[in-house]
Amino acid sequence: MATYQQIQSYIRKNYGYYVATCWIAHVKELSGLSPRRASNRIDPKHRVHPCPKDKIEIIQTAFRHFDMLCGKVDKDS
Repeated sequence: MATYQQIQSYIRKNYGYYVATCWIAHVKELSGLSPRRASNRIDPKHRVHPCPKDKIEIIQTAFRHFDMLCGKVDKDS
């Protein structure tokens, strides 16, 4: 499984966007993956900074690139 930093680097290189680690964790939950719990998170059921809707598909594409989700994407593109 890819690290949050690897996912951030992939998205920055291929899409020119910065994605926050809390967005990656949110999309992991939405995708059925289990994110690590942040040590500073007060309420595990409430997200202070959820992922913006326009970034969810980009993060899921990165997950597919790193074989974290089914429906793989061509790694050469």
